[in-house]
Amino acid sequence: MSMAKAGRFDLVMLIDDNDTYNFINRRILEKKKFAKSIEVQSSGIGALSYLEENLDVPGKLPDIIFLDIKMPLMNGHEFLFKLQQISAANHSKCKVVMLSSSGKEDDIRQSKEFPSVIDFIQKPLTSEALDAL
Repeated sequence: MSMAKAGRFDLVMLIDDNDTYNFINRRILEKKKFAKSIEVQSSGIGALSYLEENLDVPGKLPDIIFLDIKMPLMNGHEFLFKLQQISAANHSKCKVVMLSSSGKEDDIRQSKEFPSVIDFIQKPLTSEALDAL
């Protein structure tokens, strides 16, 4: 992961179909100065399109993705499977933090099966959770 000045990341991506959570999470990331820039996507499909379009653009790939599990059309685990294929083909090492309202052991276990997942945080994102990362 490329760290920017003052311990901040260059780019963080939020993926959640809930606009309210995206707004809250973005504000917390901005308040904590966690990243130089934040890319918000409201679906896994949109996020994959963004990633595929920017594979060869330095600075456009996120250092960390905060990913919701329960989304329509493509859930978080389906996104992780596709991300794994993109990452393997392009040697990108993006880390993922699952950010979900689901506390189901099955969801947590399944998420942690993906090597890119570094943490599982209950929504909403908090300053304390960011500090723990």
